[in-house]
Amino acid sequence: MSLDYTNDRDLHEQLIEDVLSAYPDKAAKRRRKHLNVAEDGTSDCGVKSNVKSLPGVMTIRGCAYAGSKGVVWGPVKDMAHISHGPVGCGQYSWAQRRNYYTGTTGIDSFGTMQFTSDYQERDIVFGGDKKLREIIDEIEALFPLAKGISVQSECPVGLIGDDIEAVAREKAAEIGKPVVPVRCEGFRGVSQSLGHHIANDVIRDWVFAREDEHGDFQSTPYDVVVIGDYNIGGDAWSSRKLLEEMGLRVIAQWTGDSTLAELERAPKAKLNLIHCYRSMNYIARHMEEKYGTPWTEFNFFGPSRIEMSLRAIADFFDDTIKEGAERVIEKYRPLANAVMERYRPRLEGKTVMLYVGGLRPRHMVNAYEDLGMKIVGAGYEFAHKDDYQRTASYVKDGTLIFDDVTSYELEKFVEGIRPDLVGSGIKEKYPIQKMGVPFRQVHSWDYSGPYHGYDGFAVFARDMDMAVNSPVWGMFKAPWAA
Repeated sequence: MSLDYTNDRDLHEQLIEDVLSAYPDKAAKRRRKHLNVAEDGTSDCGVKSNVKSLPGVMTIRGCAYAGSKGVVWGPVKDMAHISHGPVGCGQYSWAQRRNYYTGTTGIDSFGTMQFTSDYQERDIVFGGDKKLREIIDEIEALFPLAKGISVQSECPVGLIGDDIEAVAREKAAEIGKPVVPVRCEGFRGVSQSLGHHIANDVIRDWVFAREDEHGDFQSTPYDVVVIGDYNIGGDAWSSRKLLEEMGLRVIAQWTGDSTLAELERAPKAKLNLIHCYRSMNYIARHMEEKYGTPWTEFNFFGPSRIEMSLRAIADFFDDTIKEGAERVIEKYRPLANAVMERYRPRLEGKTVMLYVGGLRPRHMVNAYEDLGMKIVGAGYEFAHKDDYQRTASYVKDGTLIFDDVTSYELEKFVEGIRPDLVGSGIKEKYPIQKMGVPFRQVHSWDYSGPYHGYDGFAVFARDMDMAVNSPVWGMFKAPWAA
């Protein structure tokens, strides 16, 4: 039976002290600012964030290139995205996340196709502009139906000073399509978070300039844009389904299953809906300032937050949409209740630790609580102060809070708390499973999903039950029990 550590402040504070005692004094002083225990009623979780990782420790963060290519631009399906630099520089030269999309690969969709300029030594010495021109020509010849090309620059491009903007303008004029240069060299900023910001700024400067391309677009009073949903395992489709059932028209998905045309016409929306605040608040603020488009955050993880979000979204519109929101809630409430009735008895009181990027360490809290589970620890890889301020309204008093946690710290926290489930990324999955602790990969849903919406909640509950209650955990001893 799991112990209820939700309010055990002393335990969590002692764990922090134990972890810090292993560091040299200077390192311990720096890391102390990133570790804390939540207190109800405070404006934030008292954690230092968005600063460079401590040299010599194993940070789990991604870089700016990963934030732009891997998160924001990669899912734009009808464009070819060039990883401009060495092929081995980043994993997104080789693969992409599970951003589901509709279409025919190589014809109108290129999300699972990877293009790289494959920098060699001579390119570092003489520059890669010539090679970039050549690869753009090759893409245009091989995939003429691509609607555009983005150039995602890796570290060497910025170090040697290649002028990718000049090449982009030149080739765009030649091929008659947008060529978008993205200065997302990995060394920029402290984490992949700056890559999101850079990608947003590029959309502002290079894509919104083309909004007049859609002069024939007919807007309606109910047009919305879903921003910061990357359609992992079909999430955006589940979210879109609910919004359309309540009477709204989704004119763009950013950027899961999205097209260049959707990005271009987004400023015509009446409301922007942000799911991943960390990656997309920049462009939403810009559209509010320039186009007067309001924005609001929403959370479609778990029935309690889904109901809250649907009603909050409806408040921006007339009674037609408000009635539609209530109709959707009533329609799916039996499904949500059936899921909770089935899985809550199996998961009641189980403890969970979360360490993820983006929004999930707070957005997923209520989905677990809807199943009777307790969050005992939550942390972000690349959060900013405002992320932790928002976290305060989700987590309970005594919750362990950690920012940019090191591999050593995370393993010690897991060993000390012994949660029933850990939700984190692929780099943490196998060490934690070898500790005898159930694990779910909540960056890309462990090849499952969707988790958003009512349909997604049923999948989420099933997956958590399979992880926690699998008999395999009783078949071997954790290292500390040997």
